[in-house]
Amino acid sequence: MQLYNKLSAKERAELIEKAGKDRLTLSFYQYAKIKNPHEFRDHLFVTWNTLDVLGRIYVALEGINGQLSLPADRFNEFKEHLDTIDFLKDIRLNIAVEQDNMSFLKLKVKVRNKIVADGLNDDTFDVTNKGIHLKAEDFNKFIEDENTVLVDMRNHYESEIGHFKNAVTPDVDTFRESLNIIEEDLKEHKEDKNLVMYCTGGIRCEKASAYFKHKGFKNVFQLEGGIIEYTRQVKEQNLENKFLGKNFVFDERRAEKISDDIIAKCHQCGEPFDVHTNCANDACHLLFIQCDKCKAEMENCCSTICMEINRLPFEEQKAMRKGQGNSNDIFNKGRADHLPYKKDLRNIFDHFKNEEA
Repeated sequence: MQLYNKLSAKERAELIEKAGKDRLTLSFYQYAKIKNPHEFRDHLFVTWNTLDVLGRIYVALEGINGQLSLPADRFNEFKEHLDTIDFLKDIRLNIAVEQDNMSFLKLKVKVRNKIVADGLNDDTFDVTNKGIHLKAEDFNKFIEDENTVLVDMRNHYESEIGHFKNAVTPDVDTFRESLNIIEEDLKEHKEDKNLVMYCTGGIRCEKASAYFKHKGFKNVFQLEGGIIEYTRQVKEQNLENKFLGKNFVFDERRAEKISDDIIAKCHQCGEPFDVHTNCANDACHLLFIQCDKCKAEMENCCSTICMEINRLPFEEQKAMRKGQGNSNDIFNKGRADHLPYKKDLRNIFDHFKNEEA
């Protein structure tokens, strides 16, 4: 029984190219009590591997979180399999705004402690007491209300390239960081303001809305299905699109274009640009925004030092790294002192205070 990948990303890409079939990229999540995550994980891998599913799926005692792609002509088979699982029957599947056959190149089904790293003790509050879900039309109305505080529950590198008009975008590296910041900065408005949240597909807001209700916020709302579902409803119902820029995604596409607005800038020269890249130096691998001109001049590197290292023969680079470990930048996303135009720090309270002034 095959329970792991046997092909490299390069080999998989070649097979996809050779097959010549269109693939669908989609995502879904569900909070549910899974008694044996390891057994469930193996069942999913075996079944989905036969359907040529590729992607990144997390399974935990609390549920499942999946981002994946599959051949478009096998979608019905995939959906039929989901419907055989009680808590996944008729689940909403967020179909990607922009499709790319190479969005995922491996099938990874992993057992985790949580399907989203939120740092919360779920035993201390009722995770099922969630906020009110808003569809796109109602969401548009709410965010124009002066009594609404709209908060982006994503990380700084996600909101930097795209966010909703008038949204507060916490300058955080992880979801768990934003929870305490939001509670502290909005503690004086737990009863008199509407706290409206959004994220990529809705999963972060599911837990956050329950947490903030537990913390005393009276009027808690969340965008149903996140930015992905919002975009679908806007197009389907011909609604005004209030999202500016791109939606960051965690696959090979890196982003989906939601509007023509370019709200970010190249981290090296400051010109308007919103495409992320990874530094070509494998010991750095920093994720940052780099325009085409800088990419050519800097050879897809984030600094002259990385460029010089990347020019060395591979074996020499490997020898230099031996025993040294990777640079901390390998874990960073748009955070490096040598990037002169990295995103400026933003504070929720200062933003909100300016809105009230």
